[in-house]
Amino acid sequence: MKKILKWLDDNAELYLCVFLMSFMTLVTFIQVVMRKVFNNSLSWSEELARYVFIWLIYIGISYGCKLRKHIKIDAALNLFPKKVRPYIVVLGDILFIVFAVYIVYTGTVYSLSQMQYNMRSPALKIPNEFVYMSTVVGFGLAVIRQIQTIVYRVKCLKNGEEFEG
Repeated sequence: MKKILKWLDDNAELYLCVFLMSFMTLVTFIQVVMRKVFNNSLSWSEELARYVFIWLIYIGISYGCKLRKHIKIDAALNLFPKKVRPYIVVLGDILFIVFAVYIVYTGTVYSLSQMQYNMRSPALKIPNEFVYMSTVVGFGLAVIRQIQTIVYRVKCLKNGEEFEG
C-alpha cells in the first residue's frame, strides 16, 4: 500500500497530464483528418478537446505546485532583506492555499448548482458538473501539494538550509 501511495504522490499528476494531452491531441488530429481528408466534420470533437484541455489546465496547476515552479515575482522578493525572503516565500505559499481553498469552495458550490439544474453540454450531453469539477479537483490537489511544499520549506528553515523554488 505504501508503494502505491508513494507512486501516486510521485507520478499521479504527471501521468494524468501526459494522458490528457495525448488524448486531446488525438481527438484534434482525428477532427482535422475528418475535415480535410473526408470533408466531414465531427460534431463532438471540438467540445471534447476543450473539456479535456480544461482538465489538463487544472491538473497542471497541481503539478506546478508539486514542482514548486509557479510564477513568482523575484523583483519584489529581492526588495526584502535576504534573511526575510524565505519567510516571504512561505507566506506566499500560505496565501496561495487560502486562494485555492476559496476556489475549491466556490467551484463545489457552482458544480452542485449545475447538478441541481441538470445542465448538459451541447454536443456530448455530458453533465456540466463533470467539467466544473475540474476546478475543484485541480485546486484540491494544489492545496495538498502546497501543504507538502510548506512542510518541505519549514524543515529547510529549521535545519538552516536554503530551499529551491
